[in-house]
Order: sequence, then C-alpha cells, then structure tokens
Amino acid sequence: MKRYQSSDIRNFAIVGHGAAGKTCLAESMLMLGGETNRLGKIEDGSTISDYHPGEKTRQISIHATPLHLEWMDKKFNMIDTPGYSDFIGEATGSLNVVDLAVITIHAVNGVEVGTETMWNQATKLGIPKMLVVNGLDREHTRFDEILAQARRRFGNNVFPMQLPVNAGPGYNQNIDVLRTELITYVNDGSGKMSESELPEDFEAKVKELHEVLIEYVAESDDSLLEKFFDQGSLSEEEMRGGIHQAIQDQTFIPLFCTSATSNIGVARLCDFISKYGSSPDDRKMVIAHDESGNEVEVSLNGSETVLQIFKTMTESHTGELSLFRVYSGQVKVGTDYYNSDRNTNERFGQMFILNGKNRTQVDQLSAGDIAGVVKLKNTHTGNTLCSGKHVTLPPMNFPNPNIHAAIVSTAKGDEEKLAIGLATLHEEDPTFIYRVDSEVKQTIISGQGELHLRVTTERLKRRFGIEIELEKPKVPFRETILGNGQAKYRHKKQSGGSGQFAEVWMRIEPKQRGDGVEFTHSLVGQNVDRVFVPSVEKGVKTACADGIIAGCKVVDLKVNFYDGKMHPVDSKDIAFQTAGKHAFREAFLEAKPCLLEPIMDIEVTIPEDFMGDIMGDISGKRGKIMGMDADGKFQVIKAQVPQAELYNYATTVRSLTGGRGIHAESFSHYEKMPKDQQNKVIKDRKNDDES
Repeated sequence: MKRYQSSDIRNFAIVGHGAAGKTCLAESMLMLGGETNRLGKIEDGSTISDYHPGEKTRQISIHATPLHLEWMDKKFNMIDTPGYSDFIGEATGSLNVVDLAVITIHAVNGVEVGTETMWNQATKLGIPKMLVVNGLDREHTRFDEILAQARRRFGNNVFPMQLPVNAGPGYNQNIDVLRTELITYVNDGSGKMSESELPEDFEAKVKELHEVLIEYVAESDDSLLEKFFDQGSLSEEEMRGGIHQAIQDQTFIPLFCTSATSNIGVARLCDFISKYGSSPDDRKMVIAHDESGNEVEVSLNGSETVLQIFKTMTESHTGELSLFRVYSGQVKVGTDYYNSDRNTNERFGQMFILNGKNRTQVDQLSAGDIAGVVKLKNTHTGNTLCSGKHVTLPPMNFPNPNIHAAIVSTAKGDEEKLAIGLATLHEEDPTFIYRVDSEVKQTIISGQGELHLRVTTERLKRRFGIEIELEKPKVPFRETILGNGQAKYRHKKQSGGSGQFAEVWMRIEPKQRGDGVEFTHSLVGQNVDRVFVPSVEKGVKTACADGIIAGCKVVDLKVNFYDGKMHPVDSKDIAFQTAGKHAFREAFLEAKPCLLEPIMDIEVTIPEDFMGDIMGDISGKRGKIMGMDADGKFQVIKAQVPQAELYNYATTVRSLTGGRGIHAESFSHYEKMPKDQQNKVIKDRKNDDES
C-alpha cells in the first residue's frame, strides 16, 4: 500500500441532516476514485458504506463508516456519518478526528436541524466547513432560496463556488465561479464532463461573484490584500494560493452543487478538496496532558507515536476492530504501545485501511492517517496510545442520553449474556449507556431517541442470541414524613424450644430534604441491653429500604429508640431486628407519610416558532418554566419537570417541532408529590405487588 505524507492526506467527515444524500455522495466519490466500478443504491442495499443489516433494512445510515480513495495523488480518508439525531454520537465522534466537515444540504428541504447541529459541532471543534447542496436533479429544487437560507443561518460569507444551470429533472450543468466556465456532465452516472465558455446570460453574475471571491481570498493574506489594492485584481495562481488559507480561516464558506445519485458535480468537489481542503498539516499541534496533568504539545512531526481510538466496532467476520487517528510519529505492526488512560501495554497486530466491510492490510502508518487495528485487549473508545513519554489526549465529548427504558431478558439464564452484550454495545457506541438501578430493581438503558434504543436492542438480540423486552422504567420515588410519630411494638414468638422476645419504643421526626435517615437512641436504665441497639438499627434500615406506603426508599427523618423491654433468655438479635422494623413502620404511618418525586432540570432548544407548543406541553406535564435564553437562531427553554412525566420526552419534542427541537435533562431535586398523583402511584404499586 502506498504511503502518504501528512500534506497529501485529506481527512474529512460527510455530515448533515438525514436523507440529505451523504451516503450517495460518498458512493460517487468512491466510484470516481476507482474503489468501485458502479454506483450502489441505498434502496438495493448495495452501497459500500451502509453494509450492516440494520442499515440495509431501514435504508438509513446507523454507523459512521470509514472510507478511502486516491484523488489527484491525495489520499482521501472520509467518514460517512448518520444524519438522524438518534445516532448523533457517530457523527460527533467522527468530527473529533477529521480536519474538514463536508456538510450536505437537501436541495428541496434546505437547511434542517441536522445541518445546524453538525455546523455547530464542527464550529466547537474548530474544524473548517464546506457546504454541498445535493440532489439538484429532484423536482421542486430551490437553489437560490437555499443559498439565501444558508447565508441567514451560517453567515453572509457562504459563497457559491458553483451555480446550477438547469436544476431539476435532467440537471447536468454547473457554472464554475472559480474558473468562470460552464461544465456539462454526461448524464450516465460516470461523472465524465466537458468544459466550455460561459453562456452570455450568466456572464455578468459570474463576473460579480468572481470579484467577491477575489476579495475573500485577498482578506486571508496581507500580501495578497496589498496586491489587490494596488492592482485591483489577483492572478489565478495568486488566488489559488490564498484559497486554502481562506478556508482555514473560514473567511468564506465554499458551497458546491451536486447530484450524487447521478454523479454530477462530484468530481469538481473532489478536485477542490484535493487542492484546497484541510490536511493534517493545518493542525500540526494538539494539546495533551502528561502523567502529572500538565499540558503538553503533541507535534505532527514528533518522533514519538501518539494516537487516539475514536470508534470500536465488533463484527462476526473480524471480531473487534479499533479505529484510530495518528497524531504524531508512526504506527507499526508488531509494536507495543502504552494505553495512558488504562495504564496497560497493547501490541498492534493486523492493521487495515477500510472501505466499509472491505479491508486492505497495511504494516505501517504515518502521522495524520486513519486506520483500524484488530483485537486490542484492554483499549476502548477515546483512549490514547503512545510510545515514549506517556501523554493523554483530551477525552471525546459525546451528547448525554435523553431517553430511557428498562431492559429485561425473558429467558432464564441469559443474565450473564445480557451483561456482556450491553458492555460490548456501550464500547462500540458511547452514547448508549446502561446501569443496574438497585433502587427500582431494573436494568436501565439510555440513548439518543426511540430509534437508537430499538436499533441497539435489535443488535443485542441478533448478535448475542438473547430474548429481551423493553419496559417503562420505574421512577425512583421516595417516602418520607411531614410530622412526628411514635410507636411501641412487642415481638413475641414461641414455637417449642427457645422463643423470641423484644419490645421497642420509638419516636420519629422529619428532617431537612437531603439529610437522609439518622438513627439515634436515648436509652436509660437497664430495660434494654445496649448490645441490641445495632439490631434495632438494622431492622429500621431494612424497613427504609423496603418502603412503607409504596415500596420506595425512605429518606429524610430522624429515628430515636428511647426505651423497650427484653427477656433474659428469649431476647436476641433477630427479635430486636423484627421489633425495630415493625415499630418503625407503625410510627411512620402515624407521622403523615408522603411520597417525594424526582424533579428534572430540562433545557429544550427549538426554533422560535415552536415556543408556544413546547411551553404548553411543559405546563401539561406539571412543569415550571424557569427561564428562556436566545442561542443564535434558537430559543432555549429552561424548566423543571417531574421525572414521571418525561418518559419518551425526546420523541414528544421531535413530534411537536417537526424534528427541529432537541432537549437535555439532568436531575435537580426531590419534591413532595400532589395528593392525587401520590394516591395513584400507591394504588399502582399495590396492584403490581398483587399481580
């Protein structure tokens, strides 16, 4: 396999909203680069990147798929990413390791929520961006309107490098603004084209755009700016030299016109990425931390190897595969590297560069390149591996989950397989999270949306042969008291042989929210031996764990064991445990018991048009609006809502906003439930226990 210098590598991710043509765009590039001899189709399940069973069935991308090709002596490492928000972790993880974001825009639907999300994510990571209006051979395309919309959303420096001449069915011509020429494509999917002079009716518009482009380019370089002011223009060579820097500075955002399914406009896009796109040389330094936590610079030209794992895949025919990017030095097969996140050494076995499920073996990789390595024993997504000085690259940031479900294995004996399966899927997808909640006695899985959880559980069934069901997760209500209570309870049991005897006198009173359960005793005299105090406390703790009125954990009260009685023979540990438990129960029921419910902080980010619908829905969920902020072109509604009302809330937000809203949630505090809601929960819990 040919080795490439960092300056000859182009690492980019194709991102954007769902159904904007990312996979088809990647497919066209692969065909132009000679990696395939025909254009695969999503509806046939024949594309190179969407090769997993779930992707073929649903006809959408679910996984980020690494691809590669050579174009004009440059190596393209491109990652085709999912556009649906349920799989946003795949796209954000990919953006962490590339140097350029190619953001697709649907030629009919225009800028959508996924477009904006990926733009914002690339901006946060400091990655230059290019826009591609794709699908211009469809009916009802509206290029001028979409260009204006992109400028409103992303800035007036969005600049059309091409103009479609005959958008709509039969589309096969673009005006090239940089070269001021007409490009006509053969409409057979081959990507072949011919160049000719501009049509007269486009000359004035293109001349004006060309001058604007010269100004943008001149702004990126002081010496070019001087020449521009002196001469009033720049030569083609001078302008070409400045375009690369202008893209790095995002002085202007280039926008291209394509129809990926017909392979129109894609070759020119590849030309532009090859000549002017970002290379690893544009980000030669990354900041890492040494073993003492101090910041250190990792140089692309360094002699020591530093790489980061950005995705873990497990497949039946290859086993586990860790995808990585090299930030410094070289990577060689058969070499040991130190995992600085987990303090262990890993030996690199087989390495591959990837085109979907097709793999090409390589023995060595240079700084800036991307590849996969098989069967690392103890290395996970986000981990740093290095040689020489031990450094750790910053962790990759993934979005927090916003939807939850309880998972249950329906076949006995599958619990261990389920645990292994959940751990494996979390390794592959860090946005899929699971935990065993001892309080509600359920295994809770969390993700980015209903589809995310459905797809993940399907993979769990298919790969691990587990029969599972999803249930509504139980809400961890808590029990407490509003008043004081007391009780005297005698436990007496005689069943032949030694008996059991214990009498416990107890008082309880409420404490501040969050103070927990405090157990004390104020025994005087010799009515009860002090050796039985821990026994009574143990009985109280058991009652607190089991719950009194609804089977929920008891919190925020003070218990005082102040007197009692014992028997010189029949009193023992178990007797005082039982008496303590029952005395506490009786005192609790006398002390105005109530239920507390968890309250969540939520932030809903939406276009302004949907504020009324969202605020009305929050009020209907017993929520309180805490404030509103503007975030660019969006409004952020901050509210507090009971957790019991937030089941599948991510789906509700998407439904109310036509897929343009997102929300985040985090625990805030516990609060007393309204009486009618409390009675309903107690009744439901009793029915569950009886059934």
